Amino acid sequence: MTALVLFGSLALFLILTVPIGISIGLSTLVTILYTGSMPLEYLAQGLITSIDSFPLLAVPFFILAGEIMGKGGLSDRLFKVANTIVGDKTGGIAIAAIITCMFFAAISGSGPATVAAVGGIMIPAMIKQGYDKKFATAVVCAAGSIGVIIPPSIPMVMYGVVGSQSIGKLFISGILPGILVGIALMIWTYIYSRKQGYKGIGKSTFKDFLKATWDAKWALLVPIIILGGIYGGVFTPTEAAGVAVVYGFIAGVFLYRELKIKDIPRMLVDSGITTATIMLIVGTATAFGRILTVEQIPSQITEGLLSISSNPIIILLLINILLLIVGCFMDTVAAIIILTPLLLPVAMNIGVDPIHFGLIMVVNLAIGFITPPLGVNLFVGSGVSGISIESLAKAVMPFFVAMVITLLILTYIPQVSLFLVEFME
Repeated sequence: MTALVLFGSLALFLILTVPIGISIGLSTLVTILYTGSMPLEYLAQGLITSIDSFPLLAVPFFILAGEIMGKGGLSDRLFKVANTIVGDKTGGIAIAAIITCMFFAAISGSGPATVAAVGGIMIPAMIKQGYDKKFATAVVCAAGSIGVIIPPSIPMVMYGVVGSQSIGKLFISGILPGILVGIALMIWTYIYSRKQGYKGIGKSTFKDFLKATWDAKWALLVPIIILGGIYGGVFTPTEAAGVAVVYGFIAGVFLYRELKIKDIPRMLVDSGITTATIMLIVGTATAFGRILTVEQIPSQITEGLLSISSNPIIILLLINILLLIVGCFMDTVAAIIILTPLLLPVAMNIGVDPIHFGLIMVVNLAIGFITPPLGVNLFVGSGVSGISIESLAKAVMPFFVAMVITLLILTYIPQVSLFLVEFME
């Protein structure tokens, strides 16, 4: 009955369009009042103690780093590199947009930030080359989802904190899956572009490639510094986030000279608002999760799923379906904090590596960025191009199918996620 009150009240508040963080907090409060077995201070303690975490410091730093690098001229230079590689191919500029999103994913750690930073440049460029506006926007929205798969990744930080897993291992587990998702999106882009007759924009020489690469050298160094520093033992993921902010500031202000000092206050405010929203969700979801633990709801869910089938293939398929549905309605951070304590025990019970399972969760919820009604990337893309959410949701469906096929590959072939993890060990 407690589980019904907890999840029922949460569903009610979400239906009433109460913001996700407040909905989680109110449903926790209702459940505390219903059970009478916990003091009201339990919620307040969860709000405070949950964010008193060193690994969580990575979140505001990566958010700010994404803001700085998006406005500091890095995304434009990354596109020029990608365009010299594939710009002359069928659908080349759209494929270059996907590659640019993959590059920027290794900088920002956020899906919506990737869409905003890359979309402002790429969508007008594709439209200018004769691409359909809906398709051009859908390409960037779908590719922007890779922002949380290729490290650094804010959702991976959250999973690592909640699931007590190595954030460094989670980061490295996302490299090959992120590339695989990007390839899947490129394949559909090529097929559609060939059908529509979207040609390349002129062949680039090797000299053009070297020139673009040299111009983008400071941007291309970011993932090397961040990931190399983490895996080389120079600094922790949290410290890497701080390094990314300082590096992005130096590159944007002094090296590329496109970031103005007057822009800094606005970026600090925007990053602060985003961070505050996430931390509210973290705090309320932690209290929510503690009630789940006290009431032994995770063990009940584990028993329920295993009563359906003990076959790992079936269980993982059910978990994927659940996560895809949740991704349509719930914020990624909230979903990870709430569902990790519920689903991780199930996954481990059937022999799934916790690092691999974290990757499965992140990819599932990354797909949620392009599925309405919540699809955050769709809202960002709509704001950039002016297309309605309804039209954009239809245009992005083929990309959704490509990402789901890739998800199934990643789910049932764990070596894709774990190969680099095991290699680094």
